[in-house]
Amino acid sequence: MGAAPLSAQHAVGRLPGLKEPALVSGPDATLWLIWLEQRPQERGRTTALIRRFGDSEAEPQELTPAPSNLRSRVHDYGGGVLATAVEQDRLILAWIERGCLWRQDWHLPQTGPQQPTPLAAPQRLSREGDWELADGVLDLPRQRWIGIREIEGRDELVSLALNATDQTPLLLHQPTDFAGYGCLSPDGQRFAWVEWQQPAMPWDSSRLWCAEFSDTGGLVETRQLAGGDGISVFQPQWLPDGQLLVAEDSSGWWNLMLQPSADAAWERPWPMAAETAMPQWIYGMSTTAWDGEQLVAAVCSRGAWSLQRLSLDGAVQPLPQPFDDLAGLSACNGRAVAVASNSTSVAGLLEIDLRPATPIWSHSPAITSPLSVEAISVAEPLWFNGHQGERTHAWYYPPSGKPPGPAPLLVKSHSGPTAMARRGLSLAIQYWTSRGWGVVDVNYGGSTGFGRDYRERLNGGWGLVDVADCAAAAQALIETGRADPGQIAIEGGSAGGFTTLAALCFTEVFRAGACRYAVCDLTAMAKDTHRFEARYVDGLVGEWPAARALYEQRSPLLHADQIRCPVLFFQGLQDKVVPPEQTERMAEALRSNGIPVEVRLFEEEGHGFRSQATQIEVLEQTEAFFSRELGPTDGYKAHNPVQQM
Repeated sequence: MGAAPLSAQHAVGRLPGLKEPALVSGPDATLWLIWLEQRPQERGRTTALIRRFGDSEAEPQELTPAPSNLRSRVHDYGGGVLATAVEQDRLILAWIERGCLWRQDWHLPQTGPQQPTPLAAPQRLSREGDWELADGVLDLPRQRWIGIREIEGRDELVSLALNATDQTPLLLHQPTDFAGYGCLSPDGQRFAWVEWQQPAMPWDSSRLWCAEFSDTGGLVETRQLAGGDGISVFQPQWLPDGQLLVAEDSSGWWNLMLQPSADAAWERPWPMAAETAMPQWIYGMSTTAWDGEQLVAAVCSRGAWSLQRLSLDGAVQPLPQPFDDLAGLSACNGRAVAVASNSTSVAGLLEIDLRPATPIWSHSPAITSPLSVEAISVAEPLWFNGHQGERTHAWYYPPSGKPPGPAPLLVKSHSGPTAMARRGLSLAIQYWTSRGWGVVDVNYGGSTGFGRDYRERLNGGWGLVDVADCAAAAQALIETGRADPGQIAIEGGSAGGFTTLAALCFTEVFRAGACRYAVCDLTAMAKDTHRFEARYVDGLVGEWPAARALYEQRSPLLHADQIRCPVLFFQGLQDKVVPPEQTERMAEALRSNGIPVEVRLFEEEGHGFRSQATQIEVLEQTEAFFSRELGPTDGYKAHNPVQQM
């Protein structure tokens, strides 16, 4: 007898995060697929896996078994923890673990079902130090790793030899402030990377730099190639013939441009009113890749992603496949891979063979969805008039199987605040729709995926624009008879938690709220947060301390007396981005005003919850809290078939 299917909330707790997939070619042109998997059931441990491309039925091999946990803490958000290269039949794997760089080599078999075999035990290449490492590439001609070291409040481009242990990183270049996303030219003679400096964030203003390698391996003749004030660049990469590619948004959209040679002018072969980049919160992101003959790009238009083939003559050809939520694109030898989902499939590895006239794709989801297609609430685009009448986008999920009419509504305010509400299957959202709730996931002004102007609506307006847009989305659904005005809740994490609290303070639409590691006090964030976001609020609110009055006007903590509805807080005690003290002060301020408040603290969690148990508890406790405070959902649980899972 088979095991009972998982409930939606327990599936959320088991859903691994798939990250940074990469294709590497073995000695007989066999393609191998390597990716990272963050496992909630192992308290968020991240490991590297490998299997042959296209062989999704095969059990993947774990390259970094427990207790290894691949993680970088550069800028506190990390990313870019794995670097790979192949020499003949040898796979070289270099990764970040416990702040150090590690290496292990593997033999890649030529044919048959054999798996890679280790050639030696893992070696720790760097010594422990008061620094963090990330975002490396392997420079095989010089047998070294080149990447980022964050130390004493600055980023450095550094190198570590691949054939030595217990090393101190060697400084190659001292950026003005932040740096990353480095890439080696095909001939190994040039290196390109991105820099930005406070108060700008990388999606506001950043610059593409390039340098030559000296005979001794140092970086010389450093020069800026693109970007500047009010321009953002993303994911530089070299084509095999030495052309340099980068996404850049001076047109108002992150579009790709090419530099044919070192001294040539930039060309823009593929202009489009769509995005080919993402906000650079973490390292390791990729939206374009070279497949051996042409470019493949993930393109975002009106909040949905697609794959496009881009020929160097400027032609753009859609790449048919059914997924519209894409990330982590990689390609090699006529094949491509990405992390992909859509309205009915959870995130999984999308593998595409681009060589046939009609490309062949397969998708291996991270877990089997606990929901039948018939039980899934499919996102509908919702356009409404938001802050100052601006047309604003959201994804609306109607209650599953419920007749049309007013229903409880959960408004989701995403984090970032530059993130975007995506259309891929979210089991957390389905948890709510299966229980009689409608859900609206709001792409408030400031969200990515709609061009620079849309993203810059939030400049100076955080706590106004996002709040007005979330309230307007709820109001639009109330006015069309789809939401019950007496059962409107809002939830969010981090920046979305700030929007949640501000919406409870400054609007009359919402009847309850739930926050995860929420920004409660803008003044405290301006004065006491981590380096990466130390000046972020300058652009979102105003320069500190000159704009102190605006900070005080918009901080939920200073206006807790205006909240008249119950609030639930979740907070990790290891959080360095939003210190737990902020949540404690906010909760106490509400209690002193007689507002129903509940606080759930997690000893081992930081900013973003990784543990399976934590994720399940957050979902179940939020629903229980809303049910207690807002009342039942009209007996919907009793007859909803999803409850029988």
